[in-house]
Amino acid sequence: MNAILQRLNNRYAASIAASIVILLAFAVRVHLLGAQSLWHDEGNSYVQAGRSLVAIAENAARDIHPPGYYWLLALWRALTGESEFTLRMLSTLAGTLTVACTFALGKRLYSALAGLAAALFVTLNTFGIYYAQEARMYALLALWSAAGMWVLAQFFLRRGDSKRWGAALALLNAAGLWTHYAYPFVMLAQGALAALWLGTHFFRQERADLGRRLAQYSALNAVTIALFLPWLPTALERIRTWPSTGQAIPAEQALATIFGWLTFGITYEATNTAFGIVLFLLLFGLLVERSEAHTPLWWRMLLPVVWALVPVGSFLALGLFREANLKFLLSAQIGVALWLARGLWVLWQGRITLVAGRRRLPLQTRRTILRAAASLASLWLTLNLWAGLNPLYHDTAFQRDNYRAIAAQIAAQARPGDAIILNAPNQQEVFAYYYRGDLPIYPLPEGLGGDDAATRAAVEQVMARHSRVFAVFWGETERDPQRVVESTLSAQSFEADDIWYGDVRLVRYVMPAAAYPISDDTPIRFGQHITLRSYALNTDTFAAGDVLQIRLLWSTDAPLDTRYVVTLQLLNPDGTLAAQRDSEPGGGLALTTTWQPDVLVSDNHSLVIQNDLTEVHYTLIIALYDRNNPQERLPVGALNYAQLDEITIQPTGE
Repeated sequence: MNAILQRLNNRYAASIAASIVILLAFAVRVHLLGAQSLWHDEGNSYVQAGRSLVAIAENAARDIHPPGYYWLLALWRALTGESEFTLRMLSTLAGTLTVACTFALGKRLYSALAGLAAALFVTLNTFGIYYAQEARMYALLALWSAAGMWVLAQFFLRRGDSKRWGAALALLNAAGLWTHYAYPFVMLAQGALAALWLGTHFFRQERADLGRRLAQYSALNAVTIALFLPWLPTALERIRTWPSTGQAIPAEQALATIFGWLTFGITYEATNTAFGIVLFLLLFGLLVERSEAHTPLWWRMLLPVVWALVPVGSFLALGLFREANLKFLLSAQIGVALWLARGLWVLWQGRITLVAGRRRLPLQTRRTILRAAASLASLWLTLNLWAGLNPLYHDTAFQRDNYRAIAAQIAAQARPGDAIILNAPNQQEVFAYYYRGDLPIYPLPEGLGGDDAATRAAVEQVMARHSRVFAVFWGETERDPQRVVESTLSAQSFEADDIWYGDVRLVRYVMPAAAYPISDDTPIRFGQHITLRSYALNTDTFAAGDVLQIRLLWSTDAPLDTRYVVTLQLLNPDGTLAAQRDSEPGGGLALTTTWQPDVLVSDNHSLVIQNDLTEVHYTLIIALYDRNNPQERLPVGALNYAQLDEITIQPTGE
């Protein structure tokens, strides 16, 4: 009776502890859920979720994601609304349920203690938290993966008929395939585990259950394929034709990054984490006592190992590595957490032989030492995972691109006659979520790009119709690899200002003035090789809010190996700085390191006349400085700058 009560108490305590961990998982995922702006991909989710189920499928057929997540999000949006918070909540719930599945799987494979440890590691890993706070399909991908592995374990470890577990696995795998094209990595891991289980039973001649399990496993995979069959031709076509996005980097660098993300999350570099104890736990996670090395035990030991390694190996073999693609490995992070948890569990069991001198330590002493090691390792791991939360929430390096602020900035500066160019055009969805103004919007280049002449002509048409253009640059290397949109704007207009919002850049361009009456073609020498051949100003009298436009013509008499930045400055009568704008030549598209000897380089610059400048005379100067050492300016005679003209600021309306 006491044994029964003790067992019930242990089960009750484990359930309470698991509930606390799951609540913690929800808390860290819901914290600041709606604080950040939606970014580009989330904007696509928002628009897709607003379409009919048929329209979702039609649009997904032109994308690189199947429609399953979008269908589910459309139903969710109809029930909860379309704020950033509610759109992301579906992923938050999926991420929380993933933690619950991790506990269940760890408990099934090893013990409740191992399940709790694995669930805690998944709870605090910033890799999982980040994507549980994003209105995309990756948290759902991880959920189907965790649930699928739990059902796979039930399928092979339970005695007797496993038809219902096979049916459940078929449905979960089909859901995974409809969610993301990376789910086959998980199915490959499942297949490897199935082959290990079936092969071992075959060679050990334990064939009583072998034929039935093999038939059931084959049948459940056939059902999965049948459920995905309507989309299979589209999936194969999209995967085959979508441009490759992998980066060629050394294997050790790729593996180090993947290891950091899978163990501590996307903030692993910010927390200066050491990995010695992680390797220590992974090593202990591979140990199996010889007396207990029967099939279920070593198969349980291998499940998280195979789950972690097969997706990573497939990912690298297919040349998919780049940081933006690491989300495809989100499910492998659960395998690593289970592997670490098994290492803790092995230590806690205290069955490992420890020797002092030639004497084997007593069992109780061994257990005390090993359990102390397990406790310290788990505490250290938990504290390091917890340390990653603050940078995740507050460090700008982990913030999403701020389209909310971009739209607000444009709305605040917009004037009649302005226009907006979105480069690339697939920013349109998220931009439309925030922008409520009436400026015309031009997504360029059209479609997937590729026709540079048509893109250039389209940009020139926009410039001819409008006096100013707000250009939002993101992802141009994929849709506009020749940077036709930016180079056309930079060459034929004037960049007034630019602001970075994460990886997105907002640039305000002003169209050229009708004439540039103030000019000077007296050569000015900068340093040993660079000469300013001439310059031309649109005027020398401005009002607040006007834009000073200057055309520069440069040359060099020798190749340059230093990138120089042009700085335009207005100086007060007393010589102090009043206004300044710095930019590399050509808006960064005509770098000095690309200049050819004796070839003229046309370079447009501008300076916005701020409202706080008083109505007095200012001196316009120009200088060149080393991009890597702003204090190092090129000499101009005895000075380090050249004076160009006197500028007058007059009251508005004068």
